[in-house]
Amino acid sequence: MAASCGEVSSEYSTYPCRFVFNMSQHANSAALRSTVGSTGIFCNVTRTMSNQAQYYSFTTNQGLSDKVILNDIDRQTTIQLGMNNAIYIGYGNLDNPPVFYAYDGECPNCFDPNAVPVKSRPLKVSTMGIASCAVCHRQYNMNTGGNITAGDKGRPLTRYHASYVAATGIIAVTN
Repeated sequence: MAASCGEVSSEYSTYPCRFVFNMSQHANSAALRSTVGSTGIFCNVTRTMSNQAQYYSFTTNQGLSDKVILNDIDRQTTIQLGMNNAIYIGYGNLDNPPVFYAYDGECPNCFDPNAVPVKSRPLKVSTMGIASCAVCHRQYNMNTGGNITAGDKGRPLTRYHASYVAATGIIAVTN
């Protein structure tokens, strides 16, 4: 006799994502330090170019932002920041102990990475950790795993495996 629990889905995406950042090997990022040092602060991570150099750009939902130049190790490593060069990382503020989350930077219900041309549907995150989409108007709570808190039913935020080890200063987001 077969038993079924209905539709089964993983809480983590299978989409490739890779970001490994060793805070002890990089210039100080106040935005990133505030993110790993508190709960409810979520940091948008992107990769940018400036004056022919590659940088990580960090911006928190509290308005703090800075850039850190990629080092030799970063340049030799595969980096893929979600589906469209943006992820959010941070500790939720409703679990004890706090959970370190990593989410894709695009709306899971509006963004299609296979569309031609790709049309970005970036999330905007409030100081309270609520991500919202300007297209579908859904709201997602980043503090509780990315569930929909307002708007139509749909998929929760795209979530990636993530960890932060304070003793080594290593942030890892891997899929």
